[in-house]
Amino acid sequence: MSIFIALVGLGLLILIHEAGHFFVSLAVGLRPRKFYVGFPPPLVRIKRKGIEFGIGMIPLGGFVSIPGMHRPIPHDAERRFSPAVSEAPALGGPVDRLKRALERGDVDAGVAALDDVEHALREQKLSPGAAAVAAKGLTELRDALGPDAYWKAPTWKRLVVIAAGPAANIVLAFVLLTYLFTTVGGPPSQTLVSVQKDSPAELAGLQAGDRVVAVDGDPVSSVELGERIVGSQGRPLLITVVRDGARVTVGPVAPERTERGYRLGIVREGVGAPLLEASGRALEVTGVATREIVKGLGLLVTSEGRKGVASPIGITHVSSDAVQLGTDRYLWVVALISFSLGLLNLLPLLPLDGGHILFTLIEGARGKFVRREVYERVSLVGLAIVLLLFFVGLTNDIDRLS
Repeated sequence: MSIFIALVGLGLLILIHEAGHFFVSLAVGLRPRKFYVGFPPPLVRIKRKGIEFGIGMIPLGGFVSIPGMHRPIPHDAERRFSPAVSEAPALGGPVDRLKRALERGDVDAGVAALDDVEHALREQKLSPGAAAVAAKGLTELRDALGPDAYWKAPTWKRLVVIAAGPAANIVLAFVLLTYLFTTVGGPPSQTLVSVQKDSPAELAGLQAGDRVVAVDGDPVSSVELGERIVGSQGRPLLITVVRDGARVTVGPVAPERTERGYRLGIVREGVGAPLLEASGRALEVTGVATREIVKGLGLLVTSEGRKGVASPIGITHVSSDAVQLGTDRYLWVVALISFSLGLLNLLPLLPLDGGHILFTLIEGARGKFVRREVYERVSLVGLAIVLLLFFVGLTNDIDRLS
């Protein structure tokens, strides 16, 4: 059950990411054509107001189909209509006129030529395969030449649409962390939630539900209690608690030294912090996470750095373990995964969102489009890097799980 909850959580993070792209593209007038969780073939799909919503069979991500992501080129027409032309040579003339219009970058002529191709297709008898490919070509090219095509939009619109996906994950992480700090992530209370097994606290007789009020006879606050334990250097302490309405003194009990300093082995529940303070602490956590992620990327060239890479299998395993530790712990993990997903998607690599942002900025600065061939070559390099990291993470996860 915990694995199922972990998978649902990861699916929701993907949904939030794609929803960011989807709703922002709608807001700026770039109307999406498809909104999927998972990749085709579709398990379920419906169409509403010209938009196809679906759940794909391959649960490894999701996508939003925005019309005309790239300026159409002659190869697009060649790829979609060549099977039809080979079966019906009469289509060659209209398709050639379409390719010449796309070569010149003449949108109006391209739309007119596409109308001619569509009219000519209706007069030909084609095999089901060629007809399906040609129909897909008509849809894609009409979208790419239409007024709401992504490549025709101003630079700022393209930037906000692409950045909206990672931003949605980062905002979600911030909201979850703020919520946790306002509920259980603030300063610890003076009441013991539990006592660790075989710890000095358990051996001395401290119990869950005890409220610590003094150490060595001195009244302490929740913060001072932690400071007295950590600063004891292992010196035995007398702990005074309120138990069932009566004051009870326990000890002396000597804190034991651990990797995190001196500890008694008590667990205290956090007290919610005010909203402003919780927001500040959420920002602090995201800042620390950013530094650690950047440091980890810099260490990928070393064997130790590569050991820290995880695949979706490892992420699911960690999430599943967190589920078993309780809702709050699980939400901490979900928040950090969401933040990591958003930040890593901003890496300047195609096909990641950060790569599209980089190329949009380059095109905006140059005042002209980057050739499709450059996009494709850079995408191959970026995809190879992403797949390599996935393979490294998968290998690490297999080692850990085995």
